[in-house]
Amino acid sequence: MKSANNGVEIVQSPRLPDFLRSVKLKYVKLGYHYLISHLPTLCLVPLMSVIIVEASRLSLDDIHELWLWLQLEYNLVTVILLCSVLVVPSTVYFMSRKRSVYLVDFSCYLPPSHLKIKHDYFMEYCKSESAFDQSSLEFLRKIMERSGLGEETCAPETMRSIPPQAPSIADARKEAELVMFGALDNLFANTNVKPRDVGILVVNCSIFNPTPSWSAMIINKYKMRSNIKSFNLGGMGCSAGVIAVDLARAMLRVHRNSYAVVFSTENMTYNWYSGTKKSMLISNCLFRLGGAAVLLSNKSSDRRRSKYELAHVVRTHLGADDKAFNCVQQEQDDDGKTGVSLSKDLMTIAGGALKTNITTLGPLVLPTSEQLLFFVTLVAKRLFNAKIKPYIPDFKLAFEHFCIHAGGRAVIDELEKNLQLLPLHVEASRMTLHRFGNTSSSSIWYELAYIEAKGRMRKGDRVWQIAFGSGFKCNSAVWLALKNVKPSASNPWEHCIHRYPVQLPL
Repeated sequence: MKSANNGVEIVQSPRLPDFLRSVKLKYVKLGYHYLISHLPTLCLVPLMSVIIVEASRLSLDDIHELWLWLQLEYNLVTVILLCSVLVVPSTVYFMSRKRSVYLVDFSCYLPPSHLKIKHDYFMEYCKSESAFDQSSLEFLRKIMERSGLGEETCAPETMRSIPPQAPSIADARKEAELVMFGALDNLFANTNVKPRDVGILVVNCSIFNPTPSWSAMIINKYKMRSNIKSFNLGGMGCSAGVIAVDLARAMLRVHRNSYAVVFSTENMTYNWYSGTKKSMLISNCLFRLGGAAVLLSNKSSDRRRSKYELAHVVRTHLGADDKAFNCVQQEQDDDGKTGVSLSKDLMTIAGGALKTNITTLGPLVLPTSEQLLFFVTLVAKRLFNAKIKPYIPDFKLAFEHFCIHAGGRAVIDELEKNLQLLPLHVEASRMTLHRFGNTSSSSIWYELAYIEAKGRMRKGDRVWQIAFGSGFKCNSAVWLALKNVKPSASNPWEHCIHRYPVQLPL
């Protein structure tokens, strides 16, 4: 859709489709497959619990009498077989069960105040960019007005220079080190974990991937051990933070008694576009400085001090579809200027990815009553071809808190509408976008920090982190609060939480 305002043509993306009215049965089956695959465990645990409770009530005399009775009634071979039937399954279960993964703590980088960039300064900086014509400047101004960003978002040092200077690898590394080491220093200080005790390291950044890698920079800075399992994820977009957590979880299930550090960020220095193609200018307005470091553990001794336990990760990748694959793409314009292009089909594709993701996630998290209502109406519609309106599951019954990637105001608006959420449920996302801007894969951690700073996280609360990324991907992580969570030292909201939530312009 196109509209004209003051002679400037604005291209508007289509609204997010009403994905909850169109559900593919195969994704429901996939979600139920995940649920059914855990049935042996769900059946065995109560049985073993009953056996253990009953056994604990037996005295030594009772055990002796039981042994004599077994010897009288059955031969020794039968007794051994009976014991094997009880012991072997129990041993197999305890040896093969998946280890719990705990989130000990996390830290979001808080940029210094001199890096704050107000709207007026942003426009002044853009005007000094010789490549921008009047039409481009007016387009940037309109996007900024509708972006949902406030006056305190931050940008790297390169944006303090007027006129702008061509970005260099040195500038990008300087930004990387500022954010990365700032978040990690705080994380290690808050958890009292020594860097050399970390056995797994996962780093994600889409645009800037130098040699040596981000993970190598961290290992060098903190003198980590030589046998650390390190990974560097690039080009995976704003949902890469959940992917990094999933990779760390997989590694923690293999390596016993280990710590894993996940660091998520994006690099603004290499993300700035200095051309005039409107589909590539939008990222200039939305992306801001930020990053988050997370400490995970599979040590049972860490459960008591940990904040959360990882319950589920559900990943959706639509890369097999050409439109989905090309909707977010780093490319060069006709003048050879590099930037990230956003397709007009982005919202439609995001809706399809989200529909697939939540249809798979639903059976894992929704109450049985919601699952039955949803499944019965879906089957009735399929079998009888009736004009039955599909039941829309109430995800508010599955989660107390929602951390929706702060990719932009329109995305948050549409998810609030389609998931039938209340303003309180999307408050953390809106306020994160307002205070910190789109910090890419780390935005879901700033949102979780907001909820903690507000004192809203209670023991047993469930948190849904959901993010979108290029490729095209939609990924979800579900966390369970292990206690009434208090904000950690140097929480990024600690000096301004009293001013939030703020009233946003319509």
